[in-house]
Amino acid sequence: MLDAAKRLLLPSRRSDVSPFMVMDVMAAAARIESTGERVVHMEVGQPAAPAPTTSIRAAQAALVNARIRYTEALGIPSLRARIARHYDDTYGLALDPARVFVTTGSSGGFILAFLALFEPGDRIALANPGYPPYRHILTALGCEPVLIETGEASRWALTGEALIAAHRKKPVAGVVVASPANPTGTMMDVDALAQLIGAAEAEGIKVISDEIYHGLDYAFAAETAAKISPNVVVINSFSKYFCMTGWRIGWMVAQESLIRPIERLQQNLAISVPTLSQVAAEAAFDGKAEMEAVKHGYEKNRRVLTEGLPRAGLDKFLPVDGAFYLYANSARFSDDSFDFAKRMLEEAGVAATPGIDFDPVNGRHFIRFCYAGSAAEMHEAVERIRIWLKS
Repeated sequence: MLDAAKRLLLPSRRSDVSPFMVMDVMAAAARIESTGERVVHMEVGQPAAPAPTTSIRAAQAALVNARIRYTEALGIPSLRARIARHYDDTYGLALDPARVFVTTGSSGGFILAFLALFEPGDRIALANPGYPPYRHILTALGCEPVLIETGEASRWALTGEALIAAHRKKPVAGVVVASPANPTGTMMDVDALAQLIGAAEAEGIKVISDEIYHGLDYAFAAETAAKISPNVVVINSFSKYFCMTGWRIGWMVAQESLIRPIERLQQNLAISVPTLSQVAAEAAFDGKAEMEAVKHGYEKNRRVLTEGLPRAGLDKFLPVDGAFYLYANSARFSDDSFDFAKRMLEEAGVAATPGIDFDPVNGRHFIRFCYAGSAAEMHEAVERIRIWLKS
């Protein structure tokens, strides 16, 4: 009887996905802090700044004056319209609000997009290194992630040539592209993005564009893939530029043929996105001046790291075009980035994420630093790392 019960409680094969290692690092840092030790947090891609004041005030007013009820599955109409207006204001793209869907963060958007676009067994191309949950969500849904190596020649971005070469070996059904990218912070210019989208669509490969770090661009202005092709599914979020990670709210832009399928999925998987978060998100667009000041802080932090880390000994890193990440080569100190990150946390009190989380092939030689904290924390981190590596 007991053996039968144990068999009933065995986890499914689809649940056997790798952990999102950055969360494990955050937990380890919390354990160290619980002993009274100080840790400089550079592991999680989370802004230190709060949500815009406009968002907080709108949420407070909603709590006082309104019942927090379900909304339409695809989002409050006024929020969808405001997001559509954002595309006109930012990119000069007139967008029908009917093509905008509010999601539970970008994570909810990826789940909806993968379910709406792909069948179990489909092969989906991803740039390597890349954001780990792409692989993990696809695997849980019964799809096969196909990692395509990137390198210095393409500025660590996926190219149309590389995609088609992989497709010729064994067909892929889709591709996920990100610019600015996590963990590298590198960006694709509009020509490179258009070339990749054109190559994919010519082969019938569906394109998903992760634009969660738009707005946090330093090298040049990011272009939305929705302006290049109406067939691309775009995923974005209020988490990064608008500093609303814990509010768990994002959005998608998709073609008309996907409106009803995505609505049906959302109805069943989530019913709707939290109402309070939607109210706050709509008000976030009125707080852009505040968010631009936060962005300028990131630019200063970026300089602290690009100037300070080489003096500490980490003198090789990928172009820091956007987002708030620096992807540094740590090979001169270790060929095991997990161990390097563990020792840096325990011995220097700096939490960063091992590259193996983002790249199962070459990530053992890299460390990702997030510079979304304060300038004082960045200076402190550089000094702690310098002392540790020189000791």
